[in-house]
Amino acid sequence: MKKFFLFVTAVLCTLSVFAQPKLRPDNIDEIIKALTLEEKAALLVGGGWGSMTAGSMTASSETLVSGAAGTTRPVERLGIPVTVLADGPAGLRINPTRPGTDKTFYCTGFPVGTVLASTWNTALVEELTTAMGNEVKEYGVDVLLAPGQNLHRNPLCGRNFEYFSEDPLLSGKISAAYVRGVQSNGVGVSVKHFAANDQEVNRQQNDSRINVRALRELYLKGFEIAVRESDPWTVMSSYNRLNGTFTQQSRDLLTTVLRDEWGFNGIVMTDWGNKEGTVAAVNAGNDLMEPGMQNEIDRIIAGVKDGSISQEQLDTNVKRMLEYIVRTPRFQGYKFSNKPDLKAHAKLVHNATAEGLVLLENNGALPLCKKCVKTVALYGTGSYDFIAGGTGSGNVNKAYVRNVAEGFKANGLEVDADIQAWYEQYITFTKTQLRNNAADNGLGILLGDPVVPEMEISRSFIEKKQPMTDVAVLTISRNAGEGDDRKAADGDWTLTGQERELMQTLADVYHAAGKKLVVVLNIGGVIETASWKHIPDAVLLAWTPGQEGGLAVADVLCGAANPSGKLPMTFPVSYFDIPSSFNFPHNYKGGNSIDLAALLGGGNMRRRMVKDIDYTDYAEGIWVGYRYFSTAGTQVAYPFGYGLSYTTFAYSKPVVKVAKDGSITASVTVTNTGSVAGKEIVQLYVTAPDGGLVKPVYELKGFAKTKELGPGASETLTVTIDPYTLASFNEATSAWETAAGNYTVHFAASAADIRATGTFKLAKPQSWPVHKVLLPAEPVKEITVK
Repeated sequence: MKKFFLFVTAVLCTLSVFAQPKLRPDNIDEIIKALTLEEKAALLVGGGWGSMTAGSMTASSETLVSGAAGTTRPVERLGIPVTVLADGPAGLRINPTRPGTDKTFYCTGFPVGTVLASTWNTALVEELTTAMGNEVKEYGVDVLLAPGQNLHRNPLCGRNFEYFSEDPLLSGKISAAYVRGVQSNGVGVSVKHFAANDQEVNRQQNDSRINVRALRELYLKGFEIAVRESDPWTVMSSYNRLNGTFTQQSRDLLTTVLRDEWGFNGIVMTDWGNKEGTVAAVNAGNDLMEPGMQNEIDRIIAGVKDGSISQEQLDTNVKRMLEYIVRTPRFQGYKFSNKPDLKAHAKLVHNATAEGLVLLENNGALPLCKKCVKTVALYGTGSYDFIAGGTGSGNVNKAYVRNVAEGFKANGLEVDADIQAWYEQYITFTKTQLRNNAADNGLGILLGDPVVPEMEISRSFIEKKQPMTDVAVLTISRNAGEGDDRKAADGDWTLTGQERELMQTLADVYHAAGKKLVVVLNIGGVIETASWKHIPDAVLLAWTPGQEGGLAVADVLCGAANPSGKLPMTFPVSYFDIPSSFNFPHNYKGGNSIDLAALLGGGNMRRRMVKDIDYTDYAEGIWVGYRYFSTAGTQVAYPFGYGLSYTTFAYSKPVVKVAKDGSITASVTVTNTGSVAGKEIVQLYVTAPDGGLVKPVYELKGFAKTKELGPGASETLTVTIDPYTLASFNEATSAWETAAGNYTVHFAASAADIRATGTFKLAKPQSWPVHKVLLPAEPVKEITVK
């Protein structure tokens, strides 16, 4: 009898196991009922730091993606798999080598976000990120933690290279294209860092204090466009506070605005950390805590038991996680190859990069005359140690970086061998020293290689090499990245004395011989140019344009490619011409490690709140970038939207029409009036009636780029603008409002170069009320611009 009882018990247990449901897209509600409280809590918390390294409890050796940033947790009994998350945004970031195999797992180093925005070409961005998404899928990753699209509020933000623009419309449109490209592969993205994470100094605690109009019009608008136009799988909540509340714990931000107003239907995950307010984060609508720690699971369980998290809220978040999981390649059983076509992607990057390079100056020096120029005197450490991208989590592990010297050789020019050998020896020695110093200081993790400073070169050496060479090219290098902001200092915002001396000496020596000097800016963000831009004969802004960057730079310099990039931000004359500079940690030297003693002046006094460290007042309000410079009439070095070409373009036949639904259609014909083929970007700025609000003189409301036009060829570009895009935010009514009255559309080559105009009239105002949320505790006192 006892044996029979044991047999029946075993059979029943076996049947109960087989009776358990397995996750499918159509049985999510059933799975939620089958999950235990502990399993539900675990689904809302990532697999932990290092969850994709060897020995992980959340991934088998067959599914490891070494170097991925994190995972979700599985529930194997219900068929819920691990999913894998990895960094971007300039390409997939995973480890290039793995123990136990001699195979490599390199990824393509794509142009950084600022370069993508400089193309003003959404179709090209989508093409590039489609290739990027293929690498994500083929390396077994489910979500790329990108794009980053925080606004370029201030040029010294350390992560601006990851982001797109000072303008929310351009930022949102480029971001939407980026998302569509990646997600066309059946993998997801995580649009980040939501929101107002506009500085790296004390990013974990800093409180961004912003009046609601500026918040809605500038800092949320780009995210809104991306959500509405591309349906990202996930959004990443940022570290910082926003008007007093951590964004990760703000229901007003993550539910009321993101979901209720914008219609977002994906998951929200935290940026990587472990804040104490896990219960508040769950209640806010933050579905996934990354990278995930056991104490976060414990907090969720305790919160449900004590009633601080309702069962309804818990199940809502769990349901969103399951809806995400069933979309992933891992759930669908995709057999990733670990063999994306890196050669094809490299070719795509090479051909596309020139569209994001911006020609700032050209006094007859470019393109280089192939009959006149055979040998190049190539100066600057960046000419040989070219910077492909920024540092931190955005630093892609790529197989190689093509430098400018390689680019010239690929274009049939010689680089002076003595200059090259000297630089290469100096770079090797200096980088060894810098790496050792970084290791001794506990730095270097995720950061990438430091920038090698310019070496001292005597005038006599330059004079000796001048007769042997036909043109001088000097590359100026800067970089930045995650964990700290740039500094308003020599060697960062401004040139060093050594760089200035080298540039001036090269100009003097080569100009005296009737030869040219070209400067290449291999930089991650805006620098001061007004004091020296008159010295060289040409200036090419290369940014940090990915692994093929040196080839693309040489293509442009030699005329194999015609640059068509335009600035997605303003280059000011002086740093303090920028209104936000008075509320930014432009010379703070502590990074994310806040030195309390230094802030307090020593001693054990109670710590005071420190401006621009603990909190940042966005006192400039809506007056960011060209909105300020164009309205105030302040001179700039290079205006927003500016960029030269090797050809010229004429604008004609501007037409503006208003449809019955209130949408505006603006068209203009662009003609190539020069002698070489090229592309032009038409920017549409709109001057609106005030409608009771103070407004910029005009704002970007649309843009379009021509196809490549041969000499004499024309193309008519048409842009449609809906009434909501024309709206400004009225804090008094908590509504987006499009005023009645007369509007002017400016067809422009830059914010300072209007080529044609058209007008239209709206007979009736329109209004789109929204929730009155995200207000600062006290209104931020803003500057006045007349």
